[in-house]
Amino acid sequence: MSNNTSTTPLVVINIVGLTPSMLGADTPHLCALCNDGMMTPVKDVFPAVTCSAQSSMLTGRMPNQHGIVGNGWYFRDLAEIHFWKQSNHLVQGEKIWHRLQRHNPQFTVAQLFWWYNMYADVDYSITPRPHYPADGRKIVDLYSTPTGLHQSIEAQIGKFPFFNFWGPASDIRSSRWIVDSAIIEFDSHHPDLQLVYLPHLDYNLQRIGPDAAAISEDIRAIDHEAGRLIAHVREQGAEVMVVSEYGITAVDQSISINRVLRQAGLLKVRQSLDWELLDAGASEAFAVADHQIAHVYIKDPGNIKRIRRMLQATEGIEHVLDEHDQQQWHINHQRSGELIAVAAPGYWFDYCYWLNDNKAPDFATTVDIHNKPGYDPLELFLDPNIPFVKLKIARRLLQKKLGFRTLLDVIPLDTSLVRGSHGRLADSPDSGPVFISSKPPPESTVKQLTDVFSAIERHFTGQGGLSYSY
Repeated sequence: MSNNTSTTPLVVINIVGLTPSMLGADTPHLCALCNDGMMTPVKDVFPAVTCSAQSSMLTGRMPNQHGIVGNGWYFRDLAEIHFWKQSNHLVQGEKIWHRLQRHNPQFTVAQLFWWYNMYADVDYSITPRPHYPADGRKIVDLYSTPTGLHQSIEAQIGKFPFFNFWGPASDIRSSRWIVDSAIIEFDSHHPDLQLVYLPHLDYNLQRIGPDAAAISEDIRAIDHEAGRLIAHVREQGAEVMVVSEYGITAVDQSISINRVLRQAGLLKVRQSLDWELLDAGASEAFAVADHQIAHVYIKDPGNIKRIRRMLQATEGIEHVLDEHDQQQWHINHQRSGELIAVAAPGYWFDYCYWLNDNKAPDFATTVDIHNKPGYDPLELFLDPNIPFVKLKIARRLLQKKLGFRTLLDVIPLDTSLVRGSHGRLADSPDSGPVFISSKPPPESTVKQLTDVFSAIERHFTGQGGLSYSY
C-alpha cells in the first residue's frame, strides 16, 4: 500500500429512512458526528428501494449496470416473480471490497444485515435466513460466515429477535440486537471495513407516516442505538460514516395496477384450491409492485404503446417509463419491465390482482415475503377486524408447536392502513438520503448515493475513482 493509504478501520452504518430533515433535537448522537465531521444530502437512485440503493452504494453504479432493478423482479427464464433473494451473485460488477483488496490483499470486511449478503466474498457476515422443513414450518434463524459466527454471538446476547425485524411486531429490538452484534464482531475480528444495517425507521414511517408526531420517538430510539455503536468503535480508533437509502413520504392511497391490467384482459390467474394465483407466464401483461414503482412486463411488444396509454390514464400514476425513458432514468436493464410505472405523490402500488377478497391467496393474510408477487407493507399490521387478534396468534403458535399445519393469518387486506412509502426520487434534498462522516472527505465529493463507493475507497487509499454520474 502507498504512503497515503489509511489503516484506520471504517464502520459504515446504514440507517434506512434517515433524512437530513430528521437531524436535530431528536438526534444528539448523529448531530455530534456531523459536528465532528460533515453532513450532506445526497441524490438518491431510482428506484429508491432497499436492494437497488444498497447495491449502488457498494458498487458505485446505477441499477442499469449492477442489475438490481428493485427488491424483486420477473425472472423471465423461470416465468416467476421473486422478491428478496439473497445471493450476492445477483449483483453485477465489482464491489467496494474487491477494489480495496487489490490495494491490500489482507483487507478484511464484515457485512452485517446488508442485503445480498449470502455468498458475498467478505470475511464475516450475518443475514436473516429461516429454515423451511418439508412439513411446512418456518423456523427463524440467521446465516453467517464463517460457520458458527452468529451462534457465538447469540450465546452472548441472546437469540436474534426475528419477529421484531419484520412483521407486525417490528420495532427497535432488532436494531438494538444488530448494534450489540456489531460491537462484538468489531471487537472480535477488528475488520478494516464493517458494514452495518439498522432497519428501525422503516417500520413506523410506513405504518403511521413521516408526519406523525410519534415518529420523533422512533428517531430518538435509532439515534440512541447508532450512538452506542458510533461511540464504541470511535473509542477503538475507527472512523464512521452514516448513510441512508431513501426518504419515506406520506401516502394515503394505493394503486391496484394488477387489477387494472386484469380488467383489461391482460393479466391471467390460475385457480388454485379456493383462491387465485397470478399466472405470470400466461399473462399478456402484469406488474411487479414495489412500493412506489412497478415493473410492467409485457409479452407482445406490439401491446406496449397501448398499455402505456392505459396506465398513463390511471389515477395515481405520474410517469410510465418506456425503453427510452428508462435509459434517462438509468434503469434500462434486461431485468426491468418493458414499462415502469411511477406513482404520483401520495400514492403507492399494491400487488393485489384478485377482484374479490374471497379469492385472495392464502399467503395474502400472512407474513410471506417470498410467495407474494410484490412488496406488501401490510405485513407491518395486525388485522384490526380480527377480535382478540393476539389470542388468535397465541392459538396458532400453539397449534404449530403441537405439529399442526396452520396459517398465521392475521395480516389485513386494507391498503388504506399504509401511511408512508418510497421508491420515487426525492422531491427535495431534505427528504432524500443523507451522508454523514466523522472525517470530512474533500469538499463536494459526495453528491449522490453512488459516491458512497468512492468515499469508502478514498478513506483507505487516499483516492477514489469517479462513480457513475447522472
